[in-house]
Amino acid sequence: MSLKFIETALPGLMVIEPDVIKDSRGFFMEVFHQKRYADGGISKPFLQDNYSSSCKGTLRGLHYQLNHPQAKLVYVTTGEIYDVAVDIRRGSPTFGKWAGVYLSAENRRQLFIPEGFAHGFCALSERVDFFYKCTDLYHPGDDHGILWSDPALGIDWPVKEPLLSAKDSRQLPLKDMPQELLPLYGK
Repeated sequence: MSLKFIETALPGLMVIEPDVIKDSRGFFMEVFHQKRYADGGISKPFLQDNYSSSCKGTLRGLHYQLNHPQAKLVYVTTGEIYDVAVDIRRGSPTFGKWAGVYLSAENRRQLFIPEGFAHGFCALSERVDFFYKCTDLYHPGDDHGILWSDPALGIDWPVKEPLLSAKDSRQLPLKDMPQELLPLYGK
């Protein structure tokens, strides 16, 4: 089995295409293999796995943790999403830049999001089952976010009037975030 690691325009943010073995019965793929991922540059241990289910039009994000930063390995098992990561590390050469990737049960792609990035996705199919591995545990008191529709970021979401949580609809634009609430590049 082999993996294809595809660098994006944001260093460290990688699309992963796993090998998928198909036959008349269906398919098989490895979702995670520590040594193979380490060989591709993803070596920090994952401590928590999460599962979310969303209906069409749901947008979750843009979330991050500051004092307990989480790198994430995300993938979809049912449906399709548009997944977005934004570099919010103060001092980064790509600060405020974002990348978006379509992930689906059909393309079986994964996205690795490094620490220091805000993350979000929107559900494009009637139902989405979304899984992600995190390199640190969830800490409710360390939960932060950036406004999904921040005009300065200019994220081209494929959903114009998404279903949002109250928390996500109240987030601040990146330029209005107190600097002490943003991660530091190189830390």
